[in-house]
Amino acid sequence: MNYISTRGTAPVLTFGGAMMTGLARDGGLYLPETIPTFTADAIAAFAGLPYEEVVFRIIRPFTGDTFDDEELRALIEAAYAGFVHPARAPLVQMGPNHFLLELFHGPTLAFKDFAMQLIGQLMQAALAKSGERITIVGATSGDTGSAAIEAFKGLDNVDVVILFPYGRVSEVQRRQMTTPSESNVHALALDGDFDDCQARVKDMFNDFAFRDAVGLAGVNSINWARVLAQVVYYFTSATALGAPHRPVSFTVPTGNFGDIFAGYIARRMGLPIDKLIVATNQNDILHRALTTGDYKPDGVIPSISPSMDIQVSSNFERALFYAYDGDGAAVAQLMDELKAGGFSISQGALQALSDTFASGRVSEDETTATIRETLTATGELLCPHSAVGVAVAHKHLGTTPMVTLATAHPAKFPDAVEAAGAPRPELPPHMSDLFTRAERMTRVPNDLAALQSIIRERTGR
Repeated sequence: MNYISTRGTAPVLTFGGAMMTGLARDGGLYLPETIPTFTADAIAAFAGLPYEEVVFRIIRPFTGDTFDDEELRALIEAAYAGFVHPARAPLVQMGPNHFLLELFHGPTLAFKDFAMQLIGQLMQAALAKSGERITIVGATSGDTGSAAIEAFKGLDNVDVVILFPYGRVSEVQRRQMTTPSESNVHALALDGDFDDCQARVKDMFNDFAFRDAVGLAGVNSINWARVLAQVVYYFTSATALGAPHRPVSFTVPTGNFGDIFAGYIARRMGLPIDKLIVATNQNDILHRALTTGDYKPDGVIPSISPSMDIQVSSNFERALFYAYDGDGAAVAQLMDELKAGGFSISQGALQALSDTFASGRVSEDETTATIRETLTATGELLCPHSAVGVAVAHKHLGTTPMVTLATAHPAKFPDAVEAAGAPRPELPPHMSDLFTRAERMTRVPNDLAALQSIIRERTGR
């Protein structure tokens, strides 16, 4: 299995190479050269299996000879051992034909744990074989950072540097990143928004001298292994609801397009997904792009669902690659236009996207109302991101079962939940002392040279 860049000019890599590289050297994102497909019988056989077994069956065709079967199974078992729910990703019925997929039972209470815990195990195994030392640099709008820190803290051959937007994450999210005491963890609060954090990370990857000097590696959803790990829970939830014998739809609250793109890959692998519905908050660039064809950032507006406060959705580039029939030059042209202010999607590509994706936008008032009304109607307490998903899903319910992804535990956003009129959610026991732990972070300017200097100093490279 080989991996190619969405922009067409970077070296072709193996799974291991793509995982350790993250961002391609032409600025693009890696994708598999071909996407394996499963028969209906193979998909039906997933029903009732342990989550870890489905993980193995889904990702094995993508990993080539990077890991043998026994090693891969052991790494998968280790990755999900810290999840507190035996189903890993349980389904809860919300109403007729509407189900909530709870993705917050991992160590840091967010869906990012499904991918980050696995990629942490895979990268550790690869580094043990090579003896290399790497510097993981990631941008986060709230949840990726804590999940990455949890996966890599304390490792001798890894430094993990996380950029988050100063003052634009919840207190719980911030403390999850700033309270780990391990010396290889470096939390940097950047003066700017998430798009600024993400842009500076990409700038570092595109500075090849710096990239090579510090052994840069990426664990944002630009990393294909992250997306691949998230494909699995589409299969487990759909088969629990009768797939492949009937189709299932999914509503996904998303900002960076990685989680819903995993659903697109599941669909291409043979899972009968009817619609993938993009749910956005007031930072609705994805909704605007899918309905008008114009992708033009107009500034981030802080919201009560901060993990979705994004205007430059990196993984949308992967969807565009397929919408433009694998034309890397066309994708590269669009990304150049984005740097100049935005781009327009061609009619044919927009139709290709519309064949799979629908979308919706939710206001702040609708989000808080959904938190309150869902608790009254079902007893389920939602975080504001999950509430965005539920609100959009309600507008798309029909005869096809709908699964809405609940992306984070409500206790990560207690102020927003309480302000919606719901009881203030408590952190689980393993995090009960979070607010008394000492914080350790560095506030940094939105300046590439300053960031690179800090990273060289902290990593000694």
